[in-house]
Amino acid sequence: MSQPALDLGLDEAVDPTYSVAELSDAVNGVLARSFGEGVWVRGEIQGWSDRGPHAYFKLVEQTDTGKAALSVSFFAPARARLRPAMEKNRLRLVDGMKVRIFGRLDLFAQSGQLSLKMSGIDPRFTLGDLTQQRDEAVRRLVASGLYDANRQCALPPVPLRVGVVTSVGSAAWADFTHELQRSKLGFQLRVIDVRVQGDQAVRMITTAIATLAAQPDIDIVAVVRGGGARSELATFDHEAIATAIARSRVPVFTGLGHEIDRCVADEVAHTALKTPTACAAALVERVVEFQQRVDEAWSTLNQLADARLAAANVRLLDVANGIRHRVVAAIERSDERLTQRVGRLHTASFRITERANDRLDAARSAIGRTPRRLDDEWRHLDAATTRLRLLDPANTLARGWSISRGADGRVVRDAAQLVVGATLVTTFAHGTATSRVEATEQHPDVSHPSEQIQL
Repeated sequence: MSQPALDLGLDEAVDPTYSVAELSDAVNGVLARSFGEGVWVRGEIQGWSDRGPHAYFKLVEQTDTGKAALSVSFFAPARARLRPAMEKNRLRLVDGMKVRIFGRLDLFAQSGQLSLKMSGIDPRFTLGDLTQQRDEAVRRLVASGLYDANRQCALPPVPLRVGVVTSVGSAAWADFTHELQRSKLGFQLRVIDVRVQGDQAVRMITTAIATLAAQPDIDIVAVVRGGGARSELATFDHEAIATAIARSRVPVFTGLGHEIDRCVADEVAHTALKTPTACAAALVERVVEFQQRVDEAWSTLNQLADARLAAANVRLLDVANGIRHRVVAAIERSDERLTQRVGRLHTASFRITERANDRLDAARSAIGRTPRRLDDEWRHLDAATTRLRLLDPANTLARGWSISRGADGRVVRDAAQLVVGATLVTTFAHGTATSRVEATEQHPDVSHPSEQIQL
């Protein structure tokens, strides 16, 4: 140490003065002596930043008096050395992760900032914390009755209308759609593009599940993402996502791309598959099984129909044979009855003919006696004709009689019908004469009944 020679009455041996660099070195020496080769520190990662091969973040802890923070430097050599252990445990350091790390405290003279140079990590601490969070979320879901809620949803027999929650453009989306397209079935997809990790992932995934589940034309919802670190998949351990799945009115399938662990989303989903491809394959299998059942039912129906048609044909043949026998018997009986009736008709017609001949002979005899009866009638008719001829007005007029009519055309039979001055029209056998009455005179009736003419 070098000190300026000032006489201020101070004893340098009692109150030494350090330069900034000397103090930094002294502090680092004290830290090295106090903490040996390093120290284990636990806290939550915040402000993770990759700068080339190095990484920097703060390790924070909430206390009663506020937030305590420690800067951490994670240099490339340490990252390369710890990478196999991190990959083995499927961990990737991200914001919000609770860790227990090992490192050496160092006061960086250029910035005057105390930091921890990270050189080790305890994966079991982080995994244990993730497991504890997961178990607590599961316990709350069980207590609220939501744990088995989605499994109670009826799975449609033909789930062709699928709502998909995933990161569009990712390998998970490509694998899922490829498997459905390869089946050549008529799947209809409605996808919502979301973040599957990071600060916004939980909110976006939760909203997407609720949105798709509320649509009336969706059969199921599929939540898929590719593989990744356990810490990245911890997004799907979040209770908000699990609650959205549990409250979905339609079955939810998960294909979250991990082979070993089950996240909380898998626990509450209707069906949990290992990968997006397996999720799509399960849907294809469901539809194919329905097709097979339909084909089997159709085959059974055809067989049953064929069997019943064959039985009906047999019954129809039996009925036809029975009808044929009855028809033949009925025709034979009808022929017999017709023969009998023909015989009776022949006998009856013979008798009728005989009786008709008898009546004809009798009529012929009666007709033979008719001329004698006609002679008497002819004589009677001649006498009537003679009398009628005598009564004919023309003959009467020819004998000198005449007929007089008044102006009204009526025949005058009595002088009392006339008045002086009346006009008379008199008809003779040949011609008529018109005259006027000068006087009338009544005479006694001297006519004979046989000579009266009625006109």
